[in-house]
Amino acid sequence: MAAESAYAVDLSRAMVMVPTTPADWLVVGPVAIPIVTGALLLMVRHQTRLHGSLAVAGLFATLLCNIGLLARVLGEGPQVMTMGRWLPPFGISFAADALGASLALVATLVAVVCALFAANDIGTVGRRYGFYPFMMLMMAGVGGSFLTGDLFNLYVWFEVFLISSFGLLVLGSQHRQLDGATKYAILNLVGTTLFLISTALAYGIFGTLNMADIARKADGLRESAPLTTLAVLYLLAFGMKAAAFPVNFWLPASYHTPRIVTAALFGGVLTKVGVYALLRVMVLIFPPERALLSGLIAWVAAATMVIGIMGALAQSDLRRVLGFVVISGVGVMLAGLALGTPEGLAGTVFYAFHSMIAMTALYLLAGVMNSLGGGYSLRSLSGLYAMHPLVAAFALILVLAAAGLPPASGLWPKVMLVRASLDSGLPWLAFAILATGLLTTLALGRVFILTVWRPRVAEKPQGSAMPQTGYLALAALCLPIVLMGVYPEPVIGVARQAADAILDAPTYIGSVFPGETAQ
Repeated sequence: MAAESAYAVDLSRAMVMVPTTPADWLVVGPVAIPIVTGALLLMVRHQTRLHGSLAVAGLFATLLCNIGLLARVLGEGPQVMTMGRWLPPFGISFAADALGASLALVATLVAVVCALFAANDIGTVGRRYGFYPFMMLMMAGVGGSFLTGDLFNLYVWFEVFLISSFGLLVLGSQHRQLDGATKYAILNLVGTTLFLISTALAYGIFGTLNMADIARKADGLRESAPLTTLAVLYLLAFGMKAAAFPVNFWLPASYHTPRIVTAALFGGVLTKVGVYALLRVMVLIFPPERALLSGLIAWVAAATMVIGIMGALAQSDLRRVLGFVVISGVGVMLAGLALGTPEGLAGTVFYAFHSMIAMTALYLLAGVMNSLGGGYSLRSLSGLYAMHPLVAAFALILVLAAAGLPPASGLWPKVMLVRASLDSGLPWLAFAILATGLLTTLALGRVFILTVWRPRVAEKPQGSAMPQTGYLALAALCLPIVLMGVYPEPVIGVARQAADAILDAPTYIGSVFPGETAQ
């Protein structure tokens, strides 16, 4: 029998001693609900007819959780939960601020729409081979990436959604899918390795991987530790994840190969996780290093914008066009990171909201066009206005949105970024943003003319009738695009709060370590 301890142990110095309130579980709900739903889908894997309904229900519950979380964050400030009752930095923390909570909400919104679209796009074979469980696992990884407060767990959640995305890429086992998945896996493995090396170096320097703990220790180590080197490694690793130039070649080699609903999820969500990681690490943890690298980031942003959209101009396959448009949008978001001002960062966050919705809708529009026209080639798609004027209306809205023209949502974040560039004395960066908008208008205007306005090509292949879910999915995404275009003030307000959240390191640190600020 063990002897009683002669010393009183003060557990309150290392552990949480108060019970967790129900509202606190909102922080982990966006991760826990998709995981539980995915497990349930595996339990009923033979009843494939149930998969779509269960996935939509799980994602809708996640969406409601995200709405509650964002409302609480906007009202009360960052929300933190540390696992296992251990206080940070001993326990693994989830820390939801306005940036992470808002991006998680928009990502879940587009996932709900994609799940509805998949009801007709994914057949029995695709369901049997696990489309919906892979999708739920991917969304758990995305939610965990947006909400984690720990660098190593950011790496873990990256791996979760990458592994599930591999499964979604090869679903169907066609030759082009296997080819695209191979390129995607190998090149993302390089980025993942850089991420892991950077995280190991960060642990060696700081002795912790809690982001708030690193942020409060960084100032005291800048004279003795290679923090600029560490920031460059993270910039390279997350730049590859975000598909920034010159490490963007993996995206156009793979995003045109999977089912169109999978490509819509990837194009709308995954690159934004890389941009989010850059914002979180470079602005919150390494602000002096970001300022030192701002010139390099600005040139990378401009090159990503212009080269990406020039690639779109050279394509004749609609899916490849959209892949390069995704890359160009990443460059626009990096412009705000290069500026580092509240207005620039708010423009980046607003553009991320817009891009998630607009790129998902563009890919789903491509799926609708394929169903109606029998292919993705711009040489054969034609005459859609005469046959399907509603599709033409959706296409016009989405072209205007992607080009940054009124009355769609893409206008306002570009206005914010152009104004921030001019205020920061970088007129060439503002010109690059405006030139990219012009080139995007040309690239997508060409697509619109060929597929919608051009008279029907007699010898083109015949398509089939598009199920109502396709039109409903497009309507569900075009509605917020138009609303954000004609009434942007609420979204601008959220974007500015998100920008303030990553610029205000003491508040973030104080939410994780109550009563403490940066050293």
